[in-house]
Amino acid sequence: MKSGVMSDDLRRDPRQEWIARNRLHPDHQRVLAELGKGAASAEWLGPQGLMRKNPHRVGFIGPHGLKRIDRSGAQQAATASNARQRGAAADTRQSIDIETPAFLVAVVPDMSGGRLSSQDRDLLGLARQLADADPERPGAVLAVLFGEHKEDTLGEAGIDRLLHLEGDKFAGYAPEARLAALMAVERQWAPGHWLLPDSALGGADLGRRLAARIGERPATGVWQLNVNESADTDNAGSSQGWQCLARGAAGTRDIQRPLPRVVLALAECAEPVSETRHAARPVELSQALPETLGRIRDMGAVAVDPAGVALAEAEFILSAGNGVKDWEGYHRAAEMLQATKGASRVAVDDGFMPRDRQVGATGTWVTARVYVAVGISGAIQHLQGIQSCDKVVAINFDGGCDMVKRADLAVLGDSSQTLAALVALVERYRQQQQESRDAA
Repeated sequence: MKSGVMSDDLRRDPRQEWIARNRLHPDHQRVLAELGKGAASAEWLGPQGLMRKNPHRVGFIGPHGLKRIDRSGAQQAATASNARQRGAAADTRQSIDIETPAFLVAVVPDMSGGRLSSQDRDLLGLARQLADADPERPGAVLAVLFGEHKEDTLGEAGIDRLLHLEGDKFAGYAPEARLAALMAVERQWAPGHWLLPDSALGGADLGRRLAARIGERPATGVWQLNVNESADTDNAGSSQGWQCLARGAAGTRDIQRPLPRVVLALAECAEPVSETRHAARPVELSQALPETLGRIRDMGAVAVDPAGVALAEAEFILSAGNGVKDWEGYHRAAEMLQATKGASRVAVDDGFMPRDRQVGATGTWVTARVYVAVGISGAIQHLQGIQSCDKVVAINFDGGCDMVKRADLAVLGDSSQTLAALVALVERYRQQQQESRDAA
């Protein structure tokens, strides 16, 4: 090399490459961004001038034609982190407003707790497959919601038309009143398809009642839709042109049949909508609903001991890990908050919690609406087990641990002091409520 002349050879930084390969390193995301290998980058220029593909990217198609899916919770954490960093930045999703749809696909989500569940969002993604199948004759997704709700992302979930029915007659378990409302929707709009979640406490019962009333044989346990190439697809809003794949024989076999009008779908039946924002225009019934003779009386929810609720069915879980030192305070907090108890593998192995309380890939996969991780650092197996939880709260000393990175809300501090302060707040709140009732 001549003096004063720089070489054109590509130089490599072994440490940077090592951090890029180590997904648990604190600087992993920063290095990926510098190398152009972030989650949004499918490929980049390698040190030898060859284009390299990122096999860790969610949605990557492997050599056997299988799509990689994220089971660690890292994708959800990255999405939440990016959303917080964007703040008030403009939404880059495409806005879609269908003025005159060729047909309607009606969806009746469970809306458990007043919010769209993950299964509801999967169901809306399935509805969009039917509505968007023919670009020349676009359909619209009509969502029918009963009672009060707390959801403010209906348009982002893929809803074009929104029928919101409120009133005491729809509260609780009211299948007769809800069926009368769905029949009014059937008479007014005649949707091409009815989609309901095949869930034990919601759509499964209502969907079968609807199918019996309109004289349809429903498809239950549906987990996939396919286009029937040999069928006539002139009418995209009809059942022609589609095949559905459903689980049968107690989940031991798949049954394929032409898609009927009434579909009861399982969780993960489709990808939820993520790249478009829809109008969610409010619509109303043209005629008042007739009075129905209520032969079923809802006596309200039965009080259940949270300790007796299975982890897989719990909606609020207080989970303890190796960082918990005051176990008596943890158990008291769980009882005060009326939360189901969970634990990391370390806490179970050390004998602090029973084996049936272990959360994670080697324990129980949970789908809680709120998951509070107390003193849990976040091993990959534990993150896999909580990937379907809606909101994750971490209480931990270490602000750089993987559980804090995954969490939607993190409290950095001593777990014993944090739980004691939380219990004190709950006691004060309940005392104020009791004093208000006594004064009234």
